[in-house]
Amino acid sequence: MTPTVVETTERKAVDVASTPTRPWVPSGIAAAALASAMFGMLTLAVVNVFTNASKGFNAWVHWVGKLWMPGAEGIGPYSGKETLALVVWLGSWIVLHAALRKKEMDLSRCLLVFLVGVGIATTLVWPPVFGYLAELMTGH
Repeated sequence: MTPTVVETTERKAVDVASTPTRPWVPSGIAAAALASAMFGMLTLAVVNVFTNASKGFNAWVHWVGKLWMPGAEGIGPYSGKETLALVVWLGSWIVLHAALRKKEMDLSRCLLVFLVGVGIATTLVWPPVFGYLAELMTGH
C-alpha cells in the first residue's frame, strides 16, 4: 500500500495580532506648549533688559518676587523676573491650549518659530547684549 496525498484548497482565517491604535491628537496642543514656553523665555529676557535699564522697574520686579517667593530678598529682582515669566508662560499656555487644542498645525513651522524665539531670548540675557540695550534705553 502506498500513502495517498490529498491536497486541499481550503484556507482558514487566522487572527493576527495588531498594534493598538492611538486616538488622534491634534498638533495644536504641541504648538500651544511650544509657543507658551517661548513666550515665557522671551518675558524673562525682556524683563531682564528693562530691569537693567530702570531702577524703578527693577524695584517693582523685586517687589513682585517678594510677594510669594520665600527668600526673595536674598536673590534680588531675579525672583520677580521668574515670577513674571511663570505667569506669562502659564497664562499663555492656558489661552493657547484652549484656542488650538482641536486644530491641526504645521509643527515644523512652529518648531522653527520656537527655536528663533529661544535664540532671541538667549541673546537678550547675554550680559554684553542686555547691558548695551539698557544703555541705549537710558541714553548713557
